[in-house]
Amino acid sequence: MAAEIVNPRSESKTGDTEHEGSAEPLDSFDPAFALHRGGKMAVQATVPVRDKDDLSLAYTPGVAKVCSAIAEQPELVHDYTWKSSVVAVVTDGTAVLGLGDIGPEASLPVMEGKAILFKQFGGVDAVPIALNCTDVDEIVETVVRLAPSFGGVNLEDISAPRCFEVERKLQERLDIPVFHDDQHGTAVVTLAALRNAARLSGRALGELRAVISGAGAAGVAIAKMLVEAGIGDVAVADRKGVVSADRDDLTPVKEELAGFTNKAGITGSLEAALDGADVFIGVSGGTVAESAVATMAKGAFVFAMANPNPEVHPEVAHKYAAVVATGRSDFPNQINNVLAFPGIFAGALQVRASRITEGMKLAAAEALAAVVGDDLAADYVIPSPFDERVAPAVTAAVAAAARAEGVARR
Repeated sequence: MAAEIVNPRSESKTGDTEHEGSAEPLDSFDPAFALHRGGKMAVQATVPVRDKDDLSLAYTPGVAKVCSAIAEQPELVHDYTWKSSVVAVVTDGTAVLGLGDIGPEASLPVMEGKAILFKQFGGVDAVPIALNCTDVDEIVETVVRLAPSFGGVNLEDISAPRCFEVERKLQERLDIPVFHDDQHGTAVVTLAALRNAARLSGRALGELRAVISGAGAAGVAIAKMLVEAGIGDVAVADRKGVVSADRDDLTPVKEELAGFTNKAGITGSLEAALDGADVFIGVSGGTVAESAVATMAKGAFVFAMANPNPEVHPEVAHKYAAVVATGRSDFPNQINNVLAFPGIFAGALQVRASRITEGMKLAAAEALAAVVGDDLAADYVIPSPFDERVAPAVTAAVAAAARAEGVARR
């Protein structure tokens, strides 16, 4: 019923799609289809248009005064339009959740979902934009041309390694925050959980050796953030084993990764790297054998974040690990990006930041970890997305960090 209450179009039968081989419409048997009928979001006016006086202010002739003022002083666009409170959620549909390259149209339910999470958890308006192109330069040029309408750009579900180049080029050309959530949102929440796991065990990050399974967008970003935060050492493994400088099959992104990770010089398989490791972080979707988990250091942490099937099932992980986290909501310690991106963008928009810096992301992770406070426990190293303290804490920390780093414009 909730979907029908908030979505008046849900009663409409126009455009019913029948399930293949069945005479019944899809949403007659699956509540997910019923909830999505007509989409999950709509545009809502913030001012009334009740009579001709309202109309003359909201549109012509009153609007012309505002347009002329902005033309003379472009910075006024932030005060007299929605620009400073709206984010473009941009995808090309090439890496959608665990579904892969399903195209722009099929990505829209996810992008709509992302947009309503921005609003629900951060008070930030967001517009889904699914692009029918996959070339890096075409994506960049399209977003640059759209940018005057938005205060920030959230890149979503763009496959690696293109996502790195798209983000880099957009950051170079735009003076608004550009944030690839699959990379940095995951990294922020992972670091927050790891900080608390370390605190629970009485250890500092600098005492820990971590192993990351997966050298895609999330794996690379997590490795960078852990190094920035002062991790003792971190090794990253892809399908061919640990990323190390002695390999001759590395992409430019992985060559860079090899330059700042794996100080111990580990080579070989992921399983070999896990021997004696303090932390396992899974963002690969693969499976790690129980025998390999058993070789980890005493009191280890296992963050098996693949969905829907964690790299190590929590029942197995709990045999050997002091703290276990996953990407699933039905287990404790969910590493969920929604804990990060709404507050990060809210903070950046609040101060009209020109970009999102490493310092702002580290501040977000610290603020998120601090929400747990004295309630810290093995099954509570990261707060719930529904904890009302989360977004305000992250927002305030990011805004303060933006000012400290000189990227705030108010």
